[in-house]
Amino acid sequence: SADAYVEMMKSVIVGDTPPENVVMLEIEPEKQTTYIDFVYTNHFLGVKILCLSKVIKEGKQLFYLNEVGAKVRILKIYNRVIFDELVQRTDLERTYNFEDEVEVEWIGHPNWFHRISKYILPIIKTKYNPESLYLEQLKEYPADLENYVLKPIFSFAGAGVRLDITEADLEAIENKENYILQRKVKYESIIPTMDEPAKCEI
Repeated sequence: SADAYVEMMKSVIVGDTPPENVVMLEIEPEKQTTYIDFVYTNHFLGVKILCLSKVIKEGKQLFYLNEVGAKVRILKIYNRVIFDELVQRTDLERTYNFEDEVEVEWIGHPNWFHRISKYILPIIKTKYNPESLYLEQLKEYPADLENYVLKPIFSFAGAGVRLDITEADLEAIENKENYILQRKVKYESIIPTMDEPAKCEI
């Protein structure tokens, strides 16, 4: 049930730690396309949604400032920072780097983003996931390319995804090992909104 799901998430992410000492770490979370997910994470779990630039490092301890300006110790980090984005953000001022030795518990190691990424999709063959193919392994392209989408393996928030592709587009790609072709999915318009039903995926 929905309640059981929230309780399971809370037990994994928060556990016995006071929620105010648990942060969901991201880069400028309020600017992310998934910000609504973060709002609900805060609502249901009570954890602080925090930009990496707001982390205060003192020795081996990490802190953040709460709404009244008081310093709060960070004991657990639920990480949402994607390194591809982080290396591009040379403008982001911060006192804490991921390489620093600090006294925090990680809820999910940052490298898991790459381990459980689009890279594994062609390996998983069930009726529950769309057909996916490594671009570099194809001897010939599917005849119905209009039913496929091109995705960079290591990207985030839909960056680099191409919905309408041709053989010429695929031939022009130099680093084919970094792409997959995935059969398009028909999403159902089932979420009631004020006008047209919105599509969703789980």
